[in-house]
Amino acid sequence: MQPASSAGDDASSLSAITESPTTQAKAKQKRNKPTLSCNQCVERKTKCDRARPTCIACIKRQSECYYSQAANLIASTGHAAAGNARYINRPPKRIKTGTGGNGTAVSPPHGSKTLPRRSLSQSSPRSSPFLLSNAPYTKSTPSNVFGIGSEHPFANYWTCQGGLPEVVGVLPSKDQADILTERYFTCVDPVYPMLCRQSFYADYETFWSAPLAGKHHADASMLALHFVIYAMGTQFVQLNSYKDRSQTSEFYVSAAHQALSISSYMNRTTMHTIQAMVLIAYFLMNDNHASDAWAFAGILLRQAYAMGLNRDPDTIVPHASFAEKQQRRKLWQAVMFQDTFLTVLLKLPPTATHSDVSVDALVEDLPEANSPLDSNGSTSTTTMSPTGPFPSPLPTPRSLNQMSISAVCANPSPLTHSRSPSTATTTSHHALSPSTSRSDIAYIRSMWRLALTVQDAICSPLSLSLPLSSSPRHKAGLLAAFRTLRRSFPSRLTILDPQALTQLHARDPRVVRQNLFMTSNYFHCLMVLQADENPRAGVNGDVRGALEAAIEALGAFWKLRRLFEREAEVWWVFGHRAFEEALMMANILAGQQQRVEQRQPQNGDRMDDSSSSDGSMNAGEDGGEDLRPLFVKAKRDVERMLEFLERESGSVEMQRTRMEVLRAAYDRLRA
Repeated sequence: MQPASSAGDDASSLSAITESPTTQAKAKQKRNKPTLSCNQCVERKTKCDRARPTCIACIKRQSECYYSQAANLIASTGHAAAGNARYINRPPKRIKTGTGGNGTAVSPPHGSKTLPRRSLSQSSPRSSPFLLSNAPYTKSTPSNVFGIGSEHPFANYWTCQGGLPEVVGVLPSKDQADILTERYFTCVDPVYPMLCRQSFYADYETFWSAPLAGKHHADASMLALHFVIYAMGTQFVQLNSYKDRSQTSEFYVSAAHQALSISSYMNRTTMHTIQAMVLIAYFLMNDNHASDAWAFAGILLRQAYAMGLNRDPDTIVPHASFAEKQQRRKLWQAVMFQDTFLTVLLKLPPTATHSDVSVDALVEDLPEANSPLDSNGSTSTTTMSPTGPFPSPLPTPRSLNQMSISAVCANPSPLTHSRSPSTATTTSHHALSPSTSRSDIAYIRSMWRLALTVQDAICSPLSLSLPLSSSPRHKAGLLAAFRTLRRSFPSRLTILDPQALTQLHARDPRVVRQNLFMTSNYFHCLMVLQADENPRAGVNGDVRGALEAAIEALGAFWKLRRLFEREAEVWWVFGHRAFEEALMMANILAGQQQRVEQRQPQNGDRMDDSSSSDGSMNAGEDGGEDLRPLFVKAKRDVERMLEFLERESGSVEMQRTRMEVLRAAYDRLRA
């Protein structure tokens, strides 16, 4: 028999052991913490994601979002390193192991498991090679030169049960939508004319004239197309800062992706679906997410193949109308063109290579082609039958919404005049003139032929790191094919004189945009072909040809900057081509300088002789000609690009990376 005191001690010990940690925590006094949520969410007792300048809950209920001084102070000090990034589910804190700052060991909390480190080079010899978890892998750091974003491209603002009404609830006002749509058809449609404008505006006006209940039952893929047009239009609106433009446009593209998800775009595809996906891919490139655009375009290509867009419409849909066949050809050209020239820049394999659609089958639009198309491409007039009662028209509650254009656009004046938005849109943008339509068809066919030539001559070999030519005769044939192709382009697309382009810009800026995109694409690919080397087969790079092509290609970028400065800042494809052209010139000049110094070590002059006898880069057909004026011009262009990147490097990390890479190449030239 134990003493009473001993029994009491055992009882207290048993009580301490069986008492749960939760009970112990409740016994402690509650810590007084400041409220970090916005005042609206605190008053309504709703969950707040604490995003700045407006949380998602306030965006959805269209209420003014404001925080207490304490919340703003904590957010500015605690999350400055995160760049005010918006997280739906914040990543867990890493568990540190090793030695703390005071020399003591820091171990994981009790109950957590520390996983053994895997080899970075190979898996366990006893593990199955077919298990994904045991697959060998290496840790790599991708380069931001390609615009590889570090965050998911589509921010998750959406609930599981919200459906299409939740997406409709974040629409801009009709006035704002008109402004953004006008910017799209002014800046994007000229260079990528894949939409049937009358068909789009027929759906657009029908959707906006429907009551709110009707909008909730609209075609989700059509709504996705609307939102991505708003997103791209936002990229070309003059906003207060890059951050404002990026935040607003990313919100719209997230809505577009959510609408696509609601439409089940992975297993149900329409013409609107493909059109929206093409534009989303271009948006991601412009938004510093080129690698995400590449991955997303893979789904796009599969869906385009599944829909039969790569097949001749006369074969796969022989009874379709002329308008539907025309639209299918235009859309396939847009898909194939995007795939081809993205692979040129990323040095990855082309995918849109299996098609029997003829370029010559894309002819000038007939009157029937102006008939509106429904979402599946057939000619019809889309109507929207509202369900339920007819509520009052959707209000325009964007005055307090920081994600709207009116909140960040200082002067949205293109359509704000005495006419109503629908009248202004109808008179200005519903239809193209017959001459403009014919010009667009000629531009599409020219770009189509260029893409087909580039696929075979450049994309496939580059993706395997192979030389482009197998013999000097083969290279001469490729160059002859490029020159013949250029002679087939309409004369308005081959103008290079800056003064002539300025005069044309005053009359027809749409054609000037097409001219500059054609010039940039053509001469960039010609530069790559001229610089190609295959020493084993006796193929030398042509210094003169490569530099001349690079100067013309980069010149298109400078012309775009001069005539359309705002647009030149947005187009990733144009900017990255210009960077690669400047880098090519810097590397060629540095290589030529090194060869000259090796042959003439006592001569202090640099690049005074362009001839070469070492089987590498040569000066062209006439190795003895003086190329010093061309070298001086090329070097001046490299320096101009460096100055441009230094001015623009403060807004985007990609620009800073480009500047560092080009600066390193230029330093080799000066050394």
